[in-house]
Amino acid sequence: PVVFSLVMYRLCLLLSFVVSFLAVCLQHVFVLHGKDLRLDTEKPVTLDEQTDLFWKVNSSNNIAKCVFNKDPFVYNKYAGQAELFGPNCSLKLKNVQHSDSGDYKALVVSEQERSVAEYKVIVQDPVTPADLTVDPVSNSSDSCNLTVTCSTVDFNISSSFRCDGKICSHAGAKNLKATNFFSSLIVYLQQDTIFCNHSNQVSWNVTKKVLKSYCQTQNQTPSGHESCNSPTSTYALVEFHTGQKSTKTENIPQPETVYAQVDRAAKPNSTVQQQTPRAEENQ
Repeated sequence: PVVFSLVMYRLCLLLSFVVSFLAVCLQHVFVLHGKDLRLDTEKPVTLDEQTDLFWKVNSSNNIAKCVFNKDPFVYNKYAGQAELFGPNCSLKLKNVQHSDSGDYKALVVSEQERSVAEYKVIVQDPVTPADLTVDPVSNSSDSCNLTVTCSTVDFNISSSFRCDGKICSHAGAKNLKATNFFSSLIVYLQQDTIFCNHSNQVSWNVTKKVLKSYCQTQNQTPSGHESCNSPTSTYALVEFHTGQKSTKTENIPQPETVYAQVDRAAKPNSTVQQQTPRAEENQ
């Protein structure tokens, strides 16, 4: 009995290991509204006369299927939008809309069903420019104190800064970062320039102003809060090859992604958007 129990225990451990190894993990994928989305199977797919592969969304809606020795088949609802390609029947959705958000699954169907990919797709719009304001609080012959406020519909960050000679520093104790599941707002200082970064998982927007231009010391006239020091730039990205894509944007630039930036200084809060070369354009 002891030997039998030990054998069964080891078999159970082995079975648990096999099940966990074969299990498919749900991956979050964020995609920019209007762009193309590619979803891959996580495991190799082998089809035969009795085995097909189906892509479904929200459990019951069939998108397309791969059949042994036949061309891929796309169901009427997704005709013109969906494509299947490659040896493992990857799915491509063109020009995704907010209604395309949902739970996607690739199933190999034979005598039994086996999941080979699961994704939660979230379609997002580009972030809007943040409103960045700088208000002088006090001035002396060699320094000034300022209140900086960076705000969006969801967030508001306000804190104090001090400029002394050629150096500006954060004088407040308040955290300069606010975040939720879908987006974040970060305020940071580089030398004498304040930056306000509004971001989500598919884009970010940066507004900046030179703090010293808002300081009026003795024997100086007001700088007029010069408009040339507050350009904004909008960045957008779309992941072509998906994996775990729920990472937040916290620093600029983001790793392993190439962005183009254009700063236009003619007007305050002007926005220029550049798409990344990794996106499949559907214009």
